[in-house]
Parts: sequence; structure tokens; C-alpha cells
Amino acid sequence: MADFFEIDFLDVQAKRSGDAIPIRYSLNGTTRIHVTDGGFQDTGDTVIEHIKKYYDAPSYVDAVVVTHPDGDHAGGLIKLFGEYEIGELWMLRPWLYADELIDRFSRFNSVDNLIKRLKELYPNIAALEELAEEHDVSICEPLQGALIGHFGVMAPTKSRYLDLIVESEKTPESTKAEQLSLARAAGRVSEKVIAFIRAAWGQETFPDDDTSAENNMSVIQYANLCGKKVLLTGDAGRAALEEAADYAPYVGLSLPGIDRFQVPHHGSRHNVSTELLDRWLGPQLRSQLDQSGSNFTAVVSAAKVDEAHPRKSVVRAFIHRGGKVITTEGRSMRNDHNAPDREGWVPAEPVPYPEEEEEE
Repeated sequence: MADFFEIDFLDVQAKRSGDAIPIRYSLNGTTRIHVTDGGFQDTGDTVIEHIKKYYDAPSYVDAVVVTHPDGDHAGGLIKLFGEYEIGELWMLRPWLYADELIDRFSRFNSVDNLIKRLKELYPNIAALEELAEEHDVSICEPLQGALIGHFGVMAPTKSRYLDLIVESEKTPESTKAEQLSLARAAGRVSEKVIAFIRAAWGQETFPDDDTSAENNMSVIQYANLCGKKVLLTGDAGRAALEEAADYAPYVGLSLPGIDRFQVPHHGSRHNVSTELLDRWLGPQLRSQLDQSGSNFTAVVSAAKVDEAHPRKSVVRAFIHRGGKVITTEGRSMRNDHNAPDREGWVPAEPVPYPEEEEEE
């Protein structure tokens, strides 16, 4: 069989957007199944049914990756343990570093108490840890430089991950986290009353602030599959994507230049910027390309009923650089190369260029 890959962005049918991305690829005669995130708990059934139907009903999944602990990413993975033999579970667990973090939490003087508290604050990954131990599945750390099959981890580094634990809204025992939480809450209020304005080609307006520390914990994965450069971002923000870009030369990735780009955090404005997209994808074009001549494909995982995602300014920015933007929004999407045919699956229609964007 010729080399191929298929990356499926499943429709997460909920009031909020989520990520569930089963992947199958075959290189040099070896086929691997690699699941990145599983949406909400109910999404787990969708992931299982999809793998059964389109991946030849396997009993074994090579790797399961948790990009970060949010329920719209980690929740659905729980059901996989009752269905498959899993080779490796890749996820970051903050309590493993409690002894290194204890001095940064003024209200804790016991490592054991900090471990207990961190497990309470991150119940999704605590539950996955218990299941992995019960099923004798190895848990690996997806820190920068790790290899998950043909996917390399671009971010986070351990040092930045430790900083993010302290800054996270989920760790209010940190004074810094309390301050950030208040500031971010104020930012979310302003998002709710945002207005739209007409904008000329090339105009891009993004907020000054980055996304949350939780989102910036996201594991960023890169692979060159069948000559196509693939980047999976989870909910990574600007700091995470900058760190990943800095690491790109060490994996032989010359920027700009990504062929298949997962738009982070369902198309939120706080996760990208003009400068960052220039670095990853190249500068803006003078005019819009015909979709048949697109430079790359950008995929957004967004629920149909989630009116907040994707943001128009984000869609515009990817199209400014020659991208074809496609979204789930009520349908699952396959991004593939040389993959087996699927009855009833047709190419997705790209999102039209928005003539307006969110007003700052």
C-alpha cells in the first residue's frame, strides 16, 4: 500500500466547541492510529464509532494525546480505555512536578498536599491517569523534543510548563494567578459586547492580550507526512506558538511553510497575531487567491451552535496568507493525502472571505 494519511476533525456537537482528532497514517508499510483529544465525555462514543467505521475496526490504538486538561479536549478520551488496547498515553500531569513547584505556592508547605490539590484541580487528567494505571498503559510526557510516532512535540518546554501551572487560573493559591484571573474575566466581558466593522483586504485587528495559561499549556505537534507539513495546535496561544516556531529549525522545519494548519482554540482572536501568522505562514498577499490555488489548508474545530467561534478576524488572517479555511460546524472533516476512498464524503467548501471583522 502506498503511503497515506488521514486526519479527521470530528464534529463535536455541543453548546461549546471542542477538539476530537483521530488520525491514521501509513508510512513505509507501517500503519499507526494516533488520537489527539477526544472532545467532551459524550464525544468519546463518536470517536470510537469513527475509528471502527473508517479505520478498519482496530483493537489497538498506538497513541492517545491530551493536548491540555480542558473538558472539551480530554473528556471523551476516557471511553477509549474500555474499547481499545492503547500503546501510550501522552499527557502532562502538573502534580509530577510538585516538589519543584512547592516554593512557588505560598499557601502550601507540604508536597503531598500540593499533589492532592493539583489532582483536585485537574480532574480530567487525574481520571485518565487512573485509567491508564488500571489498564497498564504507559504515560509519557509530551514535552518539547519528544517523538510520538512521526509527530514531534514542538511545545511546551518543561520550564515554561512549570511557569504556566503557577500562572493558571486553576491554581488560585498563586497570587499571580489571582491577578491574571481577574484581568481575563474582564476581557471575557468585553468579548460579549463586541461589534463588527467592515474592513478592507489585509486589515487585521487582534486584542493585545494572549490566551489563558491553561490554553498555552497545549501540546503542539508537528509531522511531515507524505511530504505534507502538518501542525496540530490544540488551544495553544501566542506564547506557545512562538516557542514552537523557535524550535522549528531543530526538527528541520523551515518557516514560513505549513501545509495543514489546525487553527488554535476554535478560531479565537487571542491565540494568534499578525506577526505570528507571518512567521508561520508568510506575509499577507496583495489579493485573495482562487481557492484552487491555495497555499495551505487551515482547519477550525467549531461547534455549529457556538456563535463566538471562529472569529471573523481570524478567518480573514488565514485567507490573507493564501489559506483555504474549512470548519467543522455541524460536520466532520477529513484532511488527507492518498487515503482510502470513503463513500459519501466530499470535499469541504471553504469559508468565504468575511468582509467585516470584530471591532477592538
